[in-house]
Amino acid sequence: MRSRSDSASCSNARQAFLVATAVLCLFADTAVAKVFYTQKDALDLAFPDATRIEKMTFIMSGEEVEQVQRAARSSLDSRIAKFHAGWNGDQLLGYVFIDVHTVRTLPEAFMVVLSPSGEVNSVQVLAFHEPLDYLPPGRWYQQFVGRSREDTLRLGGDIHGVIGATLSARAVTDSIRRVLALFQVLIVGEKSATVSPG
Repeated sequence: MRSRSDSASCSNARQAFLVATAVLCLFADTAVAKVFYTQKDALDLAFPDATRIEKMTFIMSGEEVEQVQRAARSSLDSRIAKFHAGWNGDQLLGYVFIDVHTVRTLPEAFMVVLSPSGEVNSVQVLAFHEPLDYLPPGRWYQQFVGRSREDTLRLGGDIHGVIGATLSARAVTDSIRRVLALFQVLIVGEKSATVSPG
């Protein structure tokens, strides 16, 4: 079952968690937690040339959840997934997925920007609540650029690890595999269903 809406009622738990943790960050020790970008700032950064940004909310069936988890080699914590599509007039610029996950015991939020065909254009950390010593350097995220569902994305394999930030690196790698799997099942799957006869 899939639905789309721009109303507040379609906000999922993941977005609410991101907002809540961002607020908490404002009162936390800056050595332990930091908010780098709000969601609005992140979307502006992802699509600087966009004339509109559409929110796409999917409520996955049990079969879709299984497909995503099998492709991503990791579990989902929600049947709800939300993408944002950036447009410049009639030209699709790409998609954004904002992910929130636990690194060690505290959350991290980051944005994955995908091309219209589903390749990773960029990865941007939005908020990090663990000590900043556990945050991988910016250049580490560059190795995801150009990756797609065709890549293995295995930490210690085609993705290099980070000494002192292993848990953070693993959490990001697992999450990007989930984002790419969600794209394949939900975005590509929906397009295929739309053009299929009958």
